[in-house]
Amino acid sequence: MGAEDPNMLVAVEFEVFGQVQGCYFTKYCKELAEQLQICGWVKNTKNGTIVGKVQGTKANLDHMIDWLSTKGSPGCKIEKCDLRNWQYLSRLDYNNFGIRF
Repeated sequence: MGAEDPNMLVAVEFEVFGQVQGCYFTKYCKELAEQLQICGWVKNTKNGTIVGKVQGTKANLDHMIDWLSTKGSPGCKIEKCDLRNWQYLSRLDYNNFGIRF
């Protein structure tokens, strides 16, 4: 995704690898998503990663992806963040951001 309109609605799925469970990663992820007006969901997996889907403006998703890839919650150690299934949206599929179990 190149130099498109930063207000364009986009969506992407993510998976975060590393020591990312047991450090309130999903809670902090939800709080940041709500601050950035991003919709979607996040959850822990059985294999120790965090997965989710985020939707919002390209500019806000760029900020969220940076957090998912490099910062995360206090005490976590992110190895990498894989992104897949980028989509352009005409409208959001979700109306809030939730933690799934």
